[in-house]
Order: sequence, then C-alpha cells, then structure tokens
Amino acid sequence: MFRKILIANRGEIACRVIATCRKLGIRTVAVYSEADAGARHVRLADEAYCVGPAASRESYLRIDRIIEICKQSGAQAVHPGYGFLSENESFAHACEENGIVFIGPPVKSIRAMGLKSAAKALMQQAKVPLVPGYHGADQDPALLQREADRIGYPVLIKASAGGGGKGMRVVNAPNEFAAALASCQREARTSFGDDNVLIEKYLLQPRHIEIQVFADQAGHTISLNERDCSAQRRHQKVVEEAPAPSVNATQRAAMGKAACDAARAVGYVGAGTVEFIADSQGNFYFMEMNTRLQVEHPVTEMITGLDLVEWQLRVAAGEDLPLTQDQVPLNGHSIEVRIYAEEPEKGFLPSVGRLAYFKTPAPSAHVRLDTGVEQGDEITPHYDPMIAKLIVWDRTREAAIERMLGALAETRIVGVGHNVNFLSRLVGHAAFREGRVDTGLIERERATLIPAAAELPKEIFEVATLAQLAAEREQTAQSNSPWSVTDGWRINGTQNRALQFSAGEQSASVSVRYTASGYVIDDEPARVQRTSDSDLRITIGQRHINTAVVKSGEQMHVFLRGQQHALTYVDPLVHAGETEEAQGGLTAPMPGKIIALLAEPGAEIDKGAPLLVMEAMKMELTVFAPSKGKLVSYLCNAGDQVKEGVPLVDFQASA
Repeated sequence: MFRKILIANRGEIACRVIATCRKLGIRTVAVYSEADAGARHVRLADEAYCVGPAASRESYLRIDRIIEICKQSGAQAVHPGYGFLSENESFAHACEENGIVFIGPPVKSIRAMGLKSAAKALMQQAKVPLVPGYHGADQDPALLQREADRIGYPVLIKASAGGGGKGMRVVNAPNEFAAALASCQREARTSFGDDNVLIEKYLLQPRHIEIQVFADQAGHTISLNERDCSAQRRHQKVVEEAPAPSVNATQRAAMGKAACDAARAVGYVGAGTVEFIADSQGNFYFMEMNTRLQVEHPVTEMITGLDLVEWQLRVAAGEDLPLTQDQVPLNGHSIEVRIYAEEPEKGFLPSVGRLAYFKTPAPSAHVRLDTGVEQGDEITPHYDPMIAKLIVWDRTREAAIERMLGALAETRIVGVGHNVNFLSRLVGHAAFREGRVDTGLIERERATLIPAAAELPKEIFEVATLAQLAAEREQTAQSNSPWSVTDGWRINGTQNRALQFSAGEQSASVSVRYTASGYVIDDEPARVQRTSDSDLRITIGQRHINTAVVKSGEQMHVFLRGQQHALTYVDPLVHAGETEEAQGGLTAPMPGKIIALLAEPGAEIDKGAPLLVMEAMKMELTVFAPSKGKLVSYLCNAGDQVKEGVPLVDFQASA
C-alpha cells in the first residue's frame, strides 16, 4: 500500500479521499489555488502546496505543476478525484512517464472512453445498446443540421469530450438548431478545450440509470448495483438514489452485464461508471462511461457497506478485488442530494458569498455529509458552487425519503442563496415519492417545486418577534446600564409595543404587551427560551414551537418546519438612507466573463431576445431583453471580466 499520495483536486472530493487515507494510515498531499489557500481540504491534508492562481487552467489543470509537486513531496501516487484532470489522458500519461501511480484506469481506457463519438463506436462493436444518433468526425454545421433532421426532433447536442452537464443542449425544432449548436460548441471549448459534438435522439421522459463498475489488474470486473440520477436541472444531477426505483432484478442483471462488457472492451481497471438512458418500456441505451469515481458514489457505498475510495487505492496498489459478483451486497435504500449555492427561483443562478451560518444534522449510520466547506468559508465564483452532499440510508425507500426530509430540515445555511427549500419540495413531491422520476421532472413540475413568492403566514412574524425580544433581553443581561433594560416595566402599567417586519413586498406588524411572566401577542400569552446559539423553544397560547432564528446583517432567517424564511426587522431607531436606482440598463447577475455580444447597437429588440452571453462558475448564462425596446449600446466588450451588478447594456424599453 502507498505511504503518501497527492490529491489532484479540491473541495468535498479532496476531503472525502483524505478521510479514507487517514483510516488506512496514508499521508496526504493537497494542492490548492491562491483562491483556496484557506480551504477545508488544505486544512485537513498532511501537506499542502500552492499550484497557481484562482483560474482552474492556471492551477488545478496545470499538469506540469502537479507532477512537480508530486516529486517535491515524495508522493507515490495521485488520486485525481472527479472533474479537473480525472479523465485527462495526458495527465495519466505524465504520471506514468514520471513513475507516479495514477489512481485510475490505464491511459488506453481513458483514451477509448474520452471521446463520446469513438466510445459509441466501440460499444457498438461490444454489442452494448446505443441511442440512435450521429457520432461522426465531420463537424460541418450544415452536416450536423442534416443529421439532426434525419434523426428527428427533439435531439440532444452533446460535447464529445464533455461531462457534468456542460456542453449539452436540447433542440426541439430545426430553426433552433444553429443557435444551440453555436452555444454548445462555445461552452465545450471553454470547459474541455474541444468543441466537437455528437447528436442523439432525445428520449421523452427518460430515466438516467448508471452502473458502478470496478475492475482489478488481474482482469476481474464486477458491477456494484445501479443508481438512479434522473432528477436533474440544466442536465446536472441534483438527487441520486440507489437502488433505482424503476429497476427490477432481471433488469439490474442485464444492465450490470452490459456495463461490465463495456469496461472489459477497453481493458478497464479501477472505479468507473457506465451511464445508461432508459425509456418507459424498460429499454436501456449506453450514453457514456465516466472513467473515474462519481459525485454520487456515496449512495452505492451506503447500500453495499463498501468504501470505494479504499477499493481504488488497493486496486491501484495491485491488490485483487475483495468480492466476486455474487458477493456484492444490496442492503436498504440510499438517497443523496446536492446542496448548491444557487437560487432556484432565478433559474438556478449560482450564488457567491461567505457562509455566515452553516449547520447540518449530526452524522450517524443513517445520515452522512460530504463537504469541502465549513462555517465562515467563502463560496467563490471560480469553481463549482456545491456546498455539500447530504446522504441518507434506511431500510426502505419510503423510510429513506422521510429520513432525507428530516435531514434537510436540520440543514441551515445563511450567507448565500441555496437550494435546500427546493430539495425538500422535490424529495417530498408526490411524483418522487411514487418513483415517477425522469430527467424532465423538475422542469415539468417547476411551478410546484419553485412556487411564486407567497405571503408568509402570521406565525413566521410571531416567531421573528419573539426572537427579536429574546435577543434584546440577552443584550440587556450583558449590560450594567439601567437605560438598556427592556423588560417593559412602567410605573403605572405595562408596555405595549408594535414590532415591524418586512419580507420582500410583504410587511407586518406584531403587537406585544410585556407581562411579569413573559409577553402577550394578540391576546395570547407567549414565552421564548433559547436552547442553543440559534434554536428557540416558543410557546404562544397552546402552541409549542421548536424553531431556529439566525441574524445576519439586517436579515433574520427563520427556520420552521423544514423551510427557511428571510425577514427584515424594521428598527424604528435606524433610518435607512434612500437608495439610488441602478442606472445604465441590465446588470451582471454575478461575477463572470463576457463571451459574446449577440445584437447590434441601435437595433429594435423584441422581449426575450438574447442580448449577450457570459460565463460564470463553469456555465453559460444568457442575458435576455426584459421587454420590447431599443438596444442603445453595450457597456462591455467580449472578453471582459465583470463584477456582479455592473451595468452591461444601455436598454430603452418601448413606451
């Protein structure tokens, strides 16, 4: 076994690999960009070396620098994690040339599966079922359009070298193809340095099923059951589960055999994932093979009781697989959700900022958290905005769903936008509960999963009121000044007070009367007791409420019954100055790079017309005209790096 390994990655995967290495007594070497100097994976590793500036291409993608650090630190092997260089043939080859063990498949396997078009041809020879499509080398746009017309719409354009939902576009009609192709190629060039694409028939209401395979150097290959990864947004997975609710034992065996055949066809070694797309009739088709560990590997670990990172290390060190196919366990059900710093109500736009408050459920045999951040850490615009993966296990799928809903209710995040409320609605949705999950579920149920802002119930404002009163009482207890007393005492009576709150467009006033034993709110006796830094036990009349309230800046975040609500206490002693309206037109929704300007200055523009494309946090964002009007001028140029809120377009709406 290795004595020391380098982890050529960051965030939660680096922390995950470190955890297994500690268990096995292996020392770890972390690499970090200048933006990650204080990151959790740097704090956890035995050694850490700066690999370059914030931009990935100048740091985590620097093969020469990583090889240099391997030699400098004495690391015997490299674990590439997932993303970055994990499926990079040149990196695996560089490790081999320098006598460093690459904890992954052989170079030839990465090469064979690295280009989706070539992989499809190889799978056809191995008799693995394929989706109808075009996987050729000729990338002439006119030819690609003809092939899409031949296949029949809707079609899916996919980057040949892609993964993680990058460089993918669904095209529903011929007149949409050219623009979708150009956008897909731009994103593919940026993400993978290769703008070649393939075109496939887009199956309606498909399921995304993947098989975890493992192979050792002696030629043994087995599958470790399947995962359902159908719940997706922007072609990126947000909920994964194992086993898949739609797969029976016969289908599991057939898909497992096909996945192992695919792995054997390329001489695979180590952990890999063969991804299939399945239709409602139970037919399945090969999509791609990811020649690495997957983000969602914990659900497989939970139902098998295996440590897949440990298996990777042992296989890379020359050991045989510890189990045969017949010995692979399948116990209970596991669900994983990806908690992102993003705003679902704004089209899942990524969010950046400091994690002012980050509290999660305690780990147990039923609940696991994989994360690369802690309270106080920054979510920056440089990398993927994942905060954590929350994973649960229970004896049945129904029990696992309830377990997940409970764990999400205990997850509290303040400081950045996040998708916890959205995930709770998704996992609790009737279609998900019943196993009716396909890749279009989120978009189809968008109105339910991302409801329009509604008025908050009176109870939320009552909880906020009592939290404010508790905070004032605690502040008083720490002061020796009589002018700081807030117990409501009056010479000839009791104090009556109205506390004012706002939440978006909504405002509310809560009347409070102070009494010797507590408060009276709307003629009901009320008490509040703090049980932790954020947890409160509240009584209003006959109602007993366990809640949490976190203050951050001017906002109070109320966590109640699995949902988070942000309010502002309107302090009558604080007079906010007037704010100026933003000038200059449309502004940047987040920090990023301007990729393309799509319209002519001076042109009359229809509502919804695309104005420009910017790249932020590894994805393309298109800025659209908010109404019919005139594009007076652009306030930026292609290639510009812009900050959040910077005006991009001078736009005049039509009268």
